[in-house]
Amino acid sequence: MNQAIYYYTNLPSGVIDLVYKDLIDKYEQDMRESTLQGNKTNDEVRKSKNSWLYTSHWIAGFLWHYVNKANRENFLYDISHIDGENLQFTKYEEGEFYNWHSDVSNRDYYQPKITNIPSKSTGHEGLQKDFLNLNTEYVRKISFTLQLSHPDDYEGGNVQFIDDENRSFMAPRQRGAIILFDSRTRHRVLKVKKGVRRSIVGWVLGPRWK
Repeated sequence: MNQAIYYYTNLPSGVIDLVYKDLIDKYEQDMRESTLQGNKTNDEVRKSKNSWLYTSHWIAGFLWHYVNKANRENFLYDISHIDGENLQFTKYEEGEFYNWHSDVSNRDYYQPKITNIPSKSTGHEGLQKDFLNLNTEYVRKISFTLQLSHPDDYEGGNVQFIDDENRSFMAPRQRGAIILFDSRTRHRVLKVKKGVRRSIVGWVLGPRWK
């Protein structure tokens, strides 16, 4: 039976050190207040800071390996790529949190329509090649977060999940743990009571459910 929440805690510590240093050196200074969908802010739902890095960055390639590994071993979903071609570098300081939510979000991606194509075989002008326009709708299928902070660096800030049977789970806190879960799973980040929690977050798209 597939699990809604899956994780690895054996990521190489030396690589996690490099990930952390790269993010602190290059992306921490670009952090802004985190927003909700539609680029809106709501301090009653989410209060944190984040910056973004493109999936062309080596860190994304490193994490994509674990996304595919978890998908082969557990989810078995039809997946395509990371949503927005970006990863989110997130920081929760004292008093900050993210209330209950799920990551489900529809994304429509279209190939350009080919119009006004004369057909020598039929003589028809303006043939709409809509069958070339796949009109494929992609949805978030797998979400993931990489724990970057040592658990002794902060109090609170746990990632909590509730599955379809209303059972509650706490994600591993250890530094270097990557937690992957079905994007429809409700979850939250509890309020940080002390210190700072840093993580990387991403969402994996695939064709809409059938």
